[in-house]
Amino acid sequence: MGAGHAHGLYRHGHSRVHRLPPHTKLTAAFAFVVVVVSTPREAMWAFGLYALLVASAAAAARVPPGFLLTRLLIEIPFVAFAVLMPFVAQGERTEVLGLSLSVNGLWGAWNVLAKGTLGVAASVLLAATTELRGLLLGLQRLRLPSLLVQIASFMIRYGDLITDEMRRMRIARESRGFEARGVRHWGVLAQSAGALFIRSYERGERVHLAMVSRGYTGAMPVIDEVTASRAQWSYAMALPGAALAVRLLGWTL
Repeated sequence: MGAGHAHGLYRHGHSRVHRLPPHTKLTAAFAFVVVVVSTPREAMWAFGLYALLVASAAAAARVPPGFLLTRLLIEIPFVAFAVLMPFVAQGERTEVLGLSLSVNGLWGAWNVLAKGTLGVAASVLLAATTELRGLLLGLQRLRLPSLLVQIASFMIRYGDLITDEMRRMRIARESRGFEARGVRHWGVLAQSAGALFIRSYERGERVHLAMVSRGYTGAMPVIDEVTASRAQWSYAMALPGAALAVRLLGWTL
């Protein structure tokens, strides 16, 4: 998979959560999200307990609340969508602070906000405690199709190169006095986008030829074989296990 690649979402640490094998954390995060999504929206108390479980996991991973909350800002577009739902949804109406809102829209907004926020929080916590290379190794260990793992690997490996190429093109435009101020400049930006695509495509061809010349046959070699003990699996599955217990308690109540 190549060398490790640090990312802005990753927070270096030495907690027990950081040391867990990546495929155990991937499985735990996926199981937690499945439990959260399957919870009825009317069980508002259950979502409060899920939030406490996520906060406990963040504390065990030594991830500061500010770090987690800052990364949650990525869901702002979904929050905006949820805020609009009570105003545009059809059905029974109710008065809230003098506003006529849809009952179904209010429940839908709550459903999106609660489940979406918990899902994003679990994903951010996973990314904060697992390096990108570890995530790829975990996906490989979970038998994700090799082609998908390779595509993700190349995206991570060459994403920064493409970004840097865009930066150099922007500097070249600005050094020649260009400044995008309106629709009339979109043509120049479109030409830049086309040039970037051609350069990226040519780079991809060169990389592929270099790999083939070194023996690449369609599958990347497995450098590290990641394994997990029973104790590590038990520790990783504590979060979705507790969430499942909350879910079952809701059924009994």
